[in-house]
Amino acid sequence: MTERYDVAVIGAGPGGYVCGIRAAQLGLRVALVEREAALGGTCLNVGCIPSKALLESSEMYHAARSRMAEHGVGVEGVSLDLAAMMARKEAVVETLTSGVAGLMKRNKVAVLRGEARLTGTDTLEVITADGPLHLAADHIVLATGSAAVELPFLPFDGERVIDSTGALSLSQVPDHLVVIGAGAVGLELGSVWHRLGARVTVVEMMPQVTPFADKQVARTLERALKKQGMDIRTKTRLVSADLVGDGVALQLEDKRGRIDVVTGDRVLVAVGRRPFTAGLGLEAAGLSAGPGGFIAVDEQLRTEVPSIRAIGDVVEGPMLAHRAEEDGVAVAEWIAGGEGHVDHTLVPSVVYTEPELASVGLTEDAAKEQGVPLKVGRFYYRANGRALAMGEPEGLVKVLAHAESDALIGVHIVGARASELIGELVLAMSLGARAADVAHPIHAHPPLSEIVKEAALAVDRRAIHA
Repeated sequence: MTERYDVAVIGAGPGGYVCGIRAAQLGLRVALVEREAALGGTCLNVGCIPSKALLESSEMYHAARSRMAEHGVGVEGVSLDLAAMMARKEAVVETLTSGVAGLMKRNKVAVLRGEARLTGTDTLEVITADGPLHLAADHIVLATGSAAVELPFLPFDGERVIDSTGALSLSQVPDHLVVIGAGAVGLELGSVWHRLGARVTVVEMMPQVTPFADKQVARTLERALKKQGMDIRTKTRLVSADLVGDGVALQLEDKRGRIDVVTGDRVLVAVGRRPFTAGLGLEAAGLSAGPGGFIAVDEQLRTEVPSIRAIGDVVEGPMLAHRAEEDGVAVAEWIAGGEGHVDHTLVPSVVYTEPELASVGLTEDAAKEQGVPLKVGRFYYRANGRALAMGEPEGLVKVLAHAESDALIGVHIVGARASELIGELVLAMSLGARAADVAHPIHAHPPLSEIVKEAALAVDRRAIHA
């Protein structure tokens, strides 16, 4: 027997479950297929949420040990209970994943547990614990997410060589954690274990950490992390790796061709992620993955087969949970005959280190490469009263505006709570705002948001406290 739905969504990560909810809100009959026990995908289970929980806990531990005294707070006998920290992380994850399950029930989305594969342009098979189920749907949405990239000469073994999932569940603090890749995942998880007492070495082939970021904010972040004691090696290539005793010996080559051997008891490989499309049965529907494993789509995220759409990490673009969510909402609205909207040029990116890094729009280099005439405004955290009161003087807000129209081109922030500040700029850019439109409204005094206002004023050299 074949069960028929209006929409069948494969994958219950942020893109898939949000698509399912929105489609159900619009009156469509929806099936959501997920192979894992818990809903929420990588983000909720082994990505965004557990990493942020550990970042928060590790920052508290670090502050108690080394930063409270400057506030006149004496703390003695600080100790680490890693098992309790991990239990708290799991509790946070459980709260959110169970919340997603509740949302499915509330919105009457049918959740099917099993491996799904396409059997045609409007049909799929789900292999469940009780046997196969056969579904038909007017629309199918592929939302299967991504998996960590494995280096061919350094395969994951779950012990010495780990991916981000493994780095979120270590039972003890490593003596020496070597991180391959200085993107968001590598720097965030490196920060967690460094705060908890590990020696951390970060290896990056590119000239800067967070290679996607504006050069100035990336340099500021790198200096801050080095000041904290992290060993960061940019323009450095991993040549080879050998398992030695209980660790891994890594041969590294720097920009001058000099070789150094670094041995760590844990190696976190964080060099990127790849679309997860294996076993989906794309061929049965007349589809195939393109370069890099991504699925080609049009402006409404339709594949070559109009009844099948793809969202999130399986589509080329930023591999970020919030991008996948907006893809999911837009697709549901298009399927229902509405006017969906998602702008992939305005997807904010955030690195939740200390200080944080957040950005949206073009970097200064990218704007120059495109021939965009620029004016640039900068304002530094050290000139803001709240930043000093918090003991967070490191960082800046950098605003890029069109030299003629004053339209916002990009904004780049490195500093405390950058992840919270970037929202105002994403909203402004989505409305086509000018730098002056950010500079003119009254911002409360003395919060960090004043730095945003002053940076926007600085675009025309009008900053007051510079």
